Amino acid sequence: MSDRAETTVAVLMGGPSLEREVSLSSGRECAAALRKAGYEVVEVDAGRDLAARLVKLQPNVVFNALHGRWGEDGCVQGLLEWLGLPYTHSGVLASSLAMDKQRSKNIFKSVGLPVVDSVLAMRDEVSEQHVMVPPYVVKPNNEGSSVGIYIVNETASGPPLLEQSMPEQVMVETYAPGRELTTTVMGDKAMTVTDIITEGWYDYDAKYADGGSRHEIPANIPRSIFDACLDYALRAHSALGCRGLSRTDFRWDDTRDLDGLILLETNTQPGMTPTSLAPEQALELGISFPELCVWMVEDASCNR
Repeated sequence: MSDRAETTVAVLMGGPSLEREVSLSSGRECAAALRKAGYEVVEVDAGRDLAARLVKLQPNVVFNALHGRWGEDGCVQGLLEWLGLPYTHSGVLASSLAMDKQRSKNIFKSVGLPVVDSVLAMRDEVSEQHVMVPPYVVKPNNEGSSVGIYIVNETASGPPLLEQSMPEQVMVETYAPGRELTTTVMGDKAMTVTDIITEGWYDYDAKYADGGSRHEIPANIPRSIFDACLDYALRAHSALGCRGLSRTDFRWDDTRDLDGLILLETNTQPGMTPTSLAPEQALELGISFPELCVWMVEDASCNR
C-alpha cells in the first residue's frame, strides 16, 4: 500500500448499536485524517445492506470505526473475513471475547490478571433482590462506553430498579473503588497511562460530553503502578488475541498499593474522537492522529 492515492479505504461508522453517535464521530475524524494522509476514503454508515455495499465498493482496506454490538463483537469482523477484506483492529475471536465481559474476565483471571468477582444474572432477579453483597455494579455484559451502568452502594435501601432497555441478562460485579486509569496498546507496545479525573463515575457523558472529565497524561502515580498498568494491558491484549489498537481500563485504590489495582475490561476498538483516550496517548508519544490512523490502515489484515 505504498501508493496511498490508489488505496481506497472504506471507513465503517454509525451502525445500529447504542453507541451509534460516538461511532459517527469516530468515523468522521478518522476519515478526515486518512484523506489528509492521501488515501481515497469512502465513508460507510453500516446498515443491513453493508455486505452489498462493500462488494460494490471493493475497497482495499476497511477501517472499522464502529462501536458497540455488531460492530466490535465479531459480527462485522466475520463478514469482512467472508468478503476477504483486510480490516483494522482485532479479529473475530478476540473481538467476541473482549465484548463478552464475563468471558474476558475469565480469561484474564486464568493468566493471573487481577479482576473482581462477578456473576451473570437475569435483569428481573437483579431488580428484585441483591444478588451480591453491596457495594456492586450492574451493567450489560456486552455493551461498551459505560452504557447502562448502575452502582449500588452499601447504604442502598434495596436492589436497583433496572430499566427494561437493559438486556435480559446482566453482569453484577463487586465495586472496585479508586482512581480510573487506562492504557492503550498499539501492536506489541503499551503506550502510557492516563489518569481519568471526574467528579463521579466515568459514565457515557463523562467520556463524550465536553468537560465531562479531565485526563492527566502521563498519570502522576507511583512507578510500580504505572509499570503494572503497562504490563497488565499488554498481557490482556495478548491473552485475548487482540491485534492493532486496544485499550485496557483499570481502577486503582491508592490505599492498597499494587493490591488495589484491578483490571476492568479491554476495549478492542477504542474511541477515535477528539476527546478519546487512545489518540491522546499516541500524541503523548509523538504520534499524531493522522499518523495513528495510517498505522492502523497499514496494520489491517484478514484471516489472523
